[in-house]
Amino acid sequence: MSHKILVIDDTPEICELLKMTLTKEDYDVITALSGSEGIAMFKVYEPDLVLLDIMMPKKDGYQVCREIREISSKPIIMITAKGEVFDKVLALELGADDFIVKPFDIKEVCARIKAVLRRTKNQDNDTDIEVIKYDNLEISLQKYELKLKNKTVDIPPKELELLNFLVSNVNRVFTRDQLLDKVWGFDYLGDSRTVDVHVKRLREKLEGISDKWNLKTVWGVGYKFELLQ
Repeated sequence: MSHKILVIDDTPEICELLKMTLTKEDYDVITALSGSEGIAMFKVYEPDLVLLDIMMPKKDGYQVCREIREISSKPIIMITAKGEVFDKVLALELGADDFIVKPFDIKEVCARIKAVLRRTKNQDNDTDIEVIKYDNLEISLQKYELKLKNKTVDIPPKELELLNFLVSNVNRVFTRDQLLDKVWGFDYLGDSRTVDVHVKRLREKLEGISDKWNLKTVWGVGYKFELLQ
């Protein structure tokens, strides 16, 4: 069955280009020319992946991403014309899985879509129902659920996957490149700042939760989940 892709962009020419190209790649594609229309289509169409433009009038891509993340963990690739660090960081903090800078190479778009869908498929095929538990911390990757002090906490999928990986390898240090490889996939086309953004957001959630473990920076190397007692 073809994967369903929703393209949300206020430029008709870009929507048409992406629809034509991705249809040739055997994707089932639908387009929306505004953020509001995109949200409505997402709820009805239930796509496997969203290509989402940031700079749109009225309801921009950031707001659309927030609203989608409230109801779904389906992968989102953000498209920005700016390419500034701020745009990328904010997109990742909101739960986007990847980002593309305009003007883009259509082959790059196809490569990123395939990479994200492949990672998603691997996650869906994971039948491990183990729940990882430490003091005031509980992670279920099967349910995509994080509990802190027995309370369920909202968390973007990629943040949870990163935390799950580090906690599963307690006291082991990983470089940013290793984390990109293990969590995002070897074919991820982003950079190491992606890891820093996600670690920063995780620390905000984990602050004050326990004095028996922490998410530690090993300067000059990377990060680890460290047991303190």
